[in-house]
Amino acid sequence: MSDATANKRLIEQFWQDLYARDFAKVAACFAADGHYTDVAAPGPGATGPVAIEARLRLGLDMLAGYIHHHKSTVAEGDLVVTEHAEEWHWETGEQVVLPFVSVHEFRDGLIVRWHDYWDFGTLMNAAPQWWLEHVAQGYAQGA
Repeated sequence: MSDATANKRLIEQFWQDLYARDFAKVAACFAADGHYTDVAAPGPGATGPVAIEARLRLGLDMLAGYIHHHKSTVAEGDLVVTEHAEEWHWETGEQVVLPFVSVHEFRDGLIVRWHDYWDFGTLMNAAPQWWLEHVAQGYAQGA
């Protein structure tokens, strides 16, 4: 079992790196078999640091603004759970505040599971059509 305090510190840095859009640093937090999925979204998610970085870039690179609103983080053993919201802004003026619960599971100091729970309808009702098409095309290509 991992040290919950150390895992919580790693996740705090993880969020800082993610919202700075340093996707390579975020991907480096994952084990080779680490898996990331948006539970609400279609598809199997991404496995391994390279695929995880590509999936993050697909959805987030084209945002004009990306702001994190942290609410709480709890850690126990190998699990860290964060309640937060992400504020997304597109260059065409659309925006959304998307509430999340994120679950991270660790093994030997690396993330082996990241499951994001959020409301699909909230995002679909706010996102511009061009972005939805971009993400759908990326998913079809395996990102």
